Amino acid sequence: MASDGTPVTVDLDGQGSYRVVANSTWSGATVMTGMPLTGVHATLMRVLLILVVVTAVVLVIAITVGIWVIRRALAPLDRVAATASRVADLQLDRGEVALPVRVPADDADPRTEVGQLGSAVNRMLDHIDSALSARHASETRVRQFLADASHELRTPLAAIRGYAELAQRKRAEVPGDVANAMNRVDSESRRMTALVEDMLLLARLDSGRGLEHEPVDVTRLTVDAVSDAHIAGPDHRWDLDLPDEPIVVTGDAARLHQVLANLLANARVHTGPGTTVTVSLERDGTGAAVWRVADNGPGIPAAWQPEVFERFARGDSSRSRRAGSSGLGLAIVAAVVKSHGGTISLDSVPGRTVFTVRLPFTAGTQRSPRCPPPRSMTIDV
Repeated sequence: MASDGTPVTVDLDGQGSYRVVANSTWSGATVMTGMPLTGVHATLMRVLLILVVVTAVVLVIAITVGIWVIRRALAPLDRVAATASRVADLQLDRGEVALPVRVPADDADPRTEVGQLGSAVNRMLDHIDSALSARHASETRVRQFLADASHELRTPLAAIRGYAELAQRKRAEVPGDVANAMNRVDSESRRMTALVEDMLLLARLDSGRGLEHEPVDVTRLTVDAVSDAHIAGPDHRWDLDLPDEPIVVTGDAARLHQVLANLLANARVHTGPGTTVTVSLERDGTGAAVWRVADNGPGIPAAWQPEVFERFARGDSSRSRRAGSSGLGLAIVAAVVKSHGGTISLDSVPGRTVFTVRLPFTAGTQRSPRCPPPRSMTIDV
């Protein structure tokens, strides 16, 4: 160790570390002075620990304050997004007209960036609200016009039919061409009357009127509808598949019968002789009553399928038209099913067309022993 007075650190076995300085005296002796570093190390460790703790606390506080500031700054955007989400959840496709949702006034201040966004969203919602109100008013006027026109047309049509029937009773007193003309007048007036009744029914369904709500045994209803279809179309093959127990839904028996009758008439009219039409009824996994009407006819082109339930829609190019129709049959089916809280879908490819109707299910009663519905049957000639 140098004796020039330069301090050095020395580790002594079992004694720890010391800071030592050596100096020479006038007599040539060397004097060594040392100080233990244990306390210094402990102090440094405490300082380091305090520094780490203070740094961690400061970081936590800074992060917390930063998150709070950011959330506070983004809160208006969250409220704007929540407003947009509430608008998206509205059932606008089901006739919802009122659009009361708006961005809060505090978040629509045009003096801030977020406020400009909120103000723009509110203007957009005002425009949508006005458009919905105008659409609803227009649809209401159209429905009211159809209802009024249909109601007013019933009387003159009844008079036309009456005069046509009167002329037919006096066939011998009129020329043959006049008698034939009266026959055409009678048949066309009957078709026009049916069209008017269909239009009036659609107007009532659109307004939410005209439906009964009572238990309906759709199993028995299915048997009756298929039997009627066989009488109307004896040149078709009619297959029927029913469950062991009757299925009951709450609804209007006459309208539900009309749903199935229209689907069967659609299959009969738009397919050729010898076509097999299969009607099945079951309960699905959700507890709904499910009707399926399937035929092995030519099918419906994919381009026309999205419009098949539209009013006055016609698919003349795909399925044969052996008899005229009003174009309202499937529209009535869709409207009645919707009024019962159900759904209807179409799946059609060349050689197979399936209409599927789902209705909310209500547990049925025990089957009557006097007239048990068959599980499956085939009606043909």
